[in-house]
Amino acid sequence: MRLGFRAVRTLVAALMVGCAAKQEQPATVARAQELMAAAEGKRGDVVLRCEPADAEVLLDGVQQGLCSDFSSVSRSLRLADEGFHQVEVKKRGFWPYTTYYAPSGARVTLKVKLRPVTPEAGGGAP
Repeated sequence: MRLGFRAVRTLVAALMVGCAAKQEQPATVARAQELMAAAEGKRGDVVLRCEPADAEVLLDGVQQGLCSDFSSVSRSLRLADEGFHQVEVKKRGFWPYTTYYAPSGARVTLKVKLRPVTPEAGGGAP
């Protein structure tokens, strides 16, 4: 079968119009967008990297465990409620560290280095 010049031009034009038309998104992309929208502002994960690692972690004044308990992605501090939450890291002999975090659907890493209450030996003025 042999097509004439006009037939080929018409076929090419039809194909170009079809390619330029808005195509629907695959179901997986649409589902991913739904999940992202649902996750926004509803939870958050906090990974804690602390010195000393055996410092206590409190969430909104309630003890959650030690810093080392929340030191990896699979063992992060999970915040399920919206709004600001108080995260406190403390250990006897060190100044406490307090911060506030509002879950935004993201995972954050918090690096905390507690300072001793008494100056370390050799760290004073001459």
